[in-house]
Amino acid sequence: MSSYQATRMGFEVSILEKKGNSPAGQISHEEFTGWVDDDKLKEFVNGCDIITLENEFIDYHALEMIESFGVKVLPSSRTISLIQDKLIQKQTLSAAGLPVPNFVEIVDNSSYNSLSELLGEQFIIKSRTMGYDGYGNALVRDEASFQEGIKKLEGRNSNLMAEEFVPFVKELAIMIARTEKEIVCYPIVETIQENHICHTVIAPAAIETKLREEIKGICINSVKAVEGIGIFGIELFLKEDNSIMINEMAPRPHNSGHYTIEACVTSQFENHIRAVLGMPLGSPEMIKPAAVMVNLLGKREGEGIPFNYENILNYSDVKFHIYGKEFSRVGRKMGHITKIGDDTRKLIKELEAIEKQIDI
Repeated sequence: MSSYQATRMGFEVSILEKKGNSPAGQISHEEFTGWVDDDKLKEFVNGCDIITLENEFIDYHALEMIESFGVKVLPSSRTISLIQDKLIQKQTLSAAGLPVPNFVEIVDNSSYNSLSELLGEQFIIKSRTMGYDGYGNALVRDEASFQEGIKKLEGRNSNLMAEEFVPFVKELAIMIARTEKEIVCYPIVETIQENHICHTVIAPAAIETKLREEIKGICINSVKAVEGIGIFGIELFLKEDNSIMINEMAPRPHNSGHYTIEACVTSQFENHIRAVLGMPLGSPEMIKPAAVMVNLLGKREGEGIPFNYENILNYSDVKFHIYGKEFSRVGRKMGHITKIGDDTRKLIKELEAIEKQIDI
């Protein structure tokens, strides 16, 4: 989606991906099959004026190496180093005086008793890196679930942290684009999860104006704390007392911002490209009072295409996106649908009914 916007604006795009025929590679000027630890990297870098990222999971040391070749990377290796390790991310945000849950590093002598004294009887264990869509998280309620969580997550990543469980009334998110000269904030949205995976995004979130401004301030300062240039997705918890906690931030276009393609004057993907190129940013304003996006999650193992296109295309006012992933698996994000209008409740009801009919 970022590649499409860059191409639409007249730029040539090259992709480096581990496997060929990736979703971005399918629509890009050139696709390199390789990675940051092989000979393809220099060939890829030599053809680029600027490099940006699809995700934050590339070791920041590799980005430092690319920067040493004289090519600009945005977000920078410095920013990625402050975000990709969730413990360092929380330490950075906390040091900036921003509201985050209580957290602690898990070390060799950490026990359920020692952690529960700091975080409460119920808390979350997280992989410090490579965690997304609930992968890399485990809820702990007692000694048995603590041991089970440690065993589960150490198989994924040996570096772990623990974080207090936050009882929230809503999960919120915001996209923020920043250059050296300006910053723009998209509407704050409500996100609804299904099995720890974002299922529905409601824009704008039904919250008070005062709280809206408070959240924008917190999130702008979060981007500044990590020295961010580009676009950033920030997920938050709204507690019953109307206080806000930062859950996580991502230095890239984010699933909670996909609605912006149809709903906003300038999509998150276009502003991502504008931001990393240092161009003036486009308006983040919505063109209708309400928008709802529903993710199309895989319902079976197999080929990554819908088996019943007609169930979607019958709805002429619903925008339909399929990502081009080769294979589907249960719960994998395979695409999304969006509709804009005036009545949020009506939009939610319509899209959830349509999503149930789509078989990927």
